[in-house]
Amino acid sequence: MIINGTAIAKDILNELKKEISLLSGRKPCLAVILVGENPASQIYVKKKAEACRQIGIRSIEITLPSDTKEAQLLHNLDTMNKDLAVDGILLQLPLPPQINVSKALMHISPEKDVDGFHPLNAGKLLIGEQDGFCPCTPLGIKVLLERSGIDITGKQLVILGRSNLVGKPLAALLMQNHSGANATVTVLHSRSENIIEICQRADILIAAIGQPQFVKADMVKNGAVVIDVGINKIVNPSMKNGYQIVGDVDFAHVHKKCSFISPVPGGVGPMTIAMLLSNTLKSYRQRMHSL
Repeated sequence: MIINGTAIAKDILNELKKEISLLSGRKPCLAVILVGENPASQIYVKKKAEACRQIGIRSIEITLPSDTKEAQLLHNLDTMNKDLAVDGILLQLPLPPQINVSKALMHISPEKDVDGFHPLNAGKLLIGEQDGFCPCTPLGIKVLLERSGIDITGKQLVILGRSNLVGKPLAALLMQNHSGANATVTVLHSRSENIIEICQRADILIAAIGQPQFVKADMVKNGAVVIDVGINKIVNPSMKNGYQIVGDVDFAHVHKKCSFISPVPGGVGPMTIAMLLSNTLKSYRQRMHSL
C-alpha cells in the first residue's frame, strides 16, 4: 500500500483549522525568518505562509539580505522572542556562511522553538518529556505511521542516517515508552558495517541518508514498511525542467515487496509542514495557559 502523506497532512490541517476557529481572542502566530535568496528556501517559506493562512494562523515573514551580519539576525530573533503575540519562531535554513547556525538556533527561545532544534528541546525529547517541541520531520514520520495504522511496538526499526535534523531525533522519538513508539531502533550511517544485512532484518525501514535511490529491492524484506525521507534531484532529460525529484529509495522496484511505502514526493514532505503548524498551536496553548 502506498501511504498518501498529502491526504493525511490535509486531514491534520483541517483538524487544526477547526481547533483554531474555536479559539477566543488572538490567533496563534508563527514568525518565519529568511536570510538570503535561496530559491528552495523561498518556496518553502511561501508554502508555510500559505498553510498558515489556510488554517487561521497569523504568519509574520521577515526577509533579510544575504549579507546580513550575525548580530543583526540575533537582534531580529530577540525581537520575536520578546513579542508576546508570537508563538513560534522558524529560522529557515540554510544560512549564509557569515552566520553561525548553532548560535542562531540557540538564540531562539525554547518556548517558541517550534522547529525543535534548540538543545533544551532536544534534551526533553531524549529523556521523554512531552512538553517540548519535536523536530517536524521526525514527528511527521511518527504521525504518518500512526495514521496509517502501523503499530511499531517491539518491531525491528532501522533508520538509515544519523543527521541532527532527522536520524538522531527520530531514533529518540520512536524508542520512547510512549504511544506510537516503543520500537527496537537501529541507526545505520556511513561507517556502519553489514548495512544490507541489517536492512534486510527491518520490519520498518526509514531512509534518510540523502543518497538518491540508495535502498534497493534486495535490501528490503518481504512485507516490510518503508518510509522514504529523501528529496534528491537527478538528471532526467525526458522531464520538462531536465531533472526529476526522487527519494532515497528505488521506489519502482522496492514498492513491490512492501506492505506499506511512502512515495517521494507526496509522502513525508507534506507532514513536515503540518507538524510545524501543530507545534505552533501547541506553543500557543502552552503560552496562553501560563499567562
